[in-house]
Amino acid sequence: MVAQVRRKLIVVSNRGPVRVARDGSVHRSSGGLATALRSLLQHQDVTWIASATSDGERALAGDTLQQENYRLHLVAHDPQAYDWYYNVVANPMLWFVQHSLWELAYTPKVDAAFHRAWRDGYAAVNEAFARAVLAELEREPDAAVFFHDYHLYLAPKLVRNSRPDATLMHFVHVPWPQPDYWGVLPRAIRCAIHEGLIANDVIGFHTERWRRNFVYSARELLGDDVTRKTVTAPISVDPAEFDELGESEPVLAAEREIVAQRPEKLVVRVDRTDPSKNIVRGFGAFEIYLAAHPEMHRRVRMLALLDPSRQDVPEYAEYLGAIEREARRVNDRFQQQGWTPVELRIEDDFPRSVAAYKQFDVLLVNAIFDGMNLVAKEAPLINTRDGVVVLSENAGAHAELGDWALTVNPFDVAGQAEAIHEGLTLDQDERHRRLESIRAHVRAHDVNEWLDVQLAALDRVATTARR
Repeated sequence: MVAQVRRKLIVVSNRGPVRVARDGSVHRSSGGLATALRSLLQHQDVTWIASATSDGERALAGDTLQQENYRLHLVAHDPQAYDWYYNVVANPMLWFVQHSLWELAYTPKVDAAFHRAWRDGYAAVNEAFARAVLAELEREPDAAVFFHDYHLYLAPKLVRNSRPDATLMHFVHVPWPQPDYWGVLPRAIRCAIHEGLIANDVIGFHTERWRRNFVYSARELLGDDVTRKTVTAPISVDPAEFDELGESEPVLAAEREIVAQRPEKLVVRVDRTDPSKNIVRGFGAFEIYLAAHPEMHRRVRMLALLDPSRQDVPEYAEYLGAIEREARRVNDRFQQQGWTPVELRIEDDFPRSVAAYKQFDVLLVNAIFDGMNLVAKEAPLINTRDGVVVLSENAGAHAELGDWALTVNPFDVAGQAEAIHEGLTLDQDERHRRLESIRAHVRAHDVNEWLDVQLAALDRVATTARR
């Protein structure tokens, strides 16, 4: 990292960097945020505040746990309040608003039950987080607070009201829609979200597109110009970690299985079973491709490795069913003895996903909207086949990788089918050029650069405060 000065930081997120089992044993979290901030834990003095979500974690809530290179402060919530906060407001409501997923002629329904979930769930849990932050600021008054994501939009203002001199930063890891789409929510709620965010000194976004939308949105709703508070900082990955993972025995074992079963060409997608990932349309695009290119029957397969996501939320459970039905429908139409065109695996199997990264001829990333999408950055790093990335223009990663990917509109399944064909038939030299360009970009702009931008923004706040 560029910066050498150790800072005192309070990181605040719904999910923590570790999981605590019932027996009290501590296991590293596989979550993307924990992975992204691993370098921060090594180079800064960090206290991490997160929800206690398991029995083992709730038993330790209220105490501060000293880990190897940071302190962990777990916050216990009333189970009903947490359910409303997480499964009614944050997911699906805020997630669907920020990814433009609602079918507005039919959904959502903002009824009395939702208002109760907002008041007694989302607001209550944010208040608990704010109290935990204030307690840590009493212990370390000079620490800067680093909030993360859509779970915690109200907490910064609550902290600011009690500690006007605190240094607060918030990074939004999801897209920010244009102002009109926030009209899904009642005015008091959408204003509270924006007021909570602008209570921070710095607000970060993955792309200029999302940052610009937020600035416009705050101006439209509140009349405030927050341009100077905002920063664009695309999150990335640790290339060395994927170099090591790619040669690990679990990945090599999974890769041997994939190689033994693969046909000549392999189209890969690695996703969570989230409606924003556009998986059903991706299967439809592959169906159109197969119908147009019978010469590729038995020679190509789509390998879909999907991690089941948020199955306690009805919209997610329903989408998982739609995924399974669409894969079955495509297979029923085209499968032949000894060949199934879509291989669908729904399980949390990261080594197999990394192995698939190494083996793709085409990587399909067709998200409806995505804050970033790290799969588009991870997979090319270790691919061995000069694979081509087919990338949605609405994924944040497109702002960086679009020059070397095949760009698709996520709603245009015919265009996606054409892109799959183009990716599979591109000249070898062109495939190699595109892949190497993506690799070079990701290696030059890794996760440490993302952290450096955030820390530099904090330094500017501190410098201004001293003047």
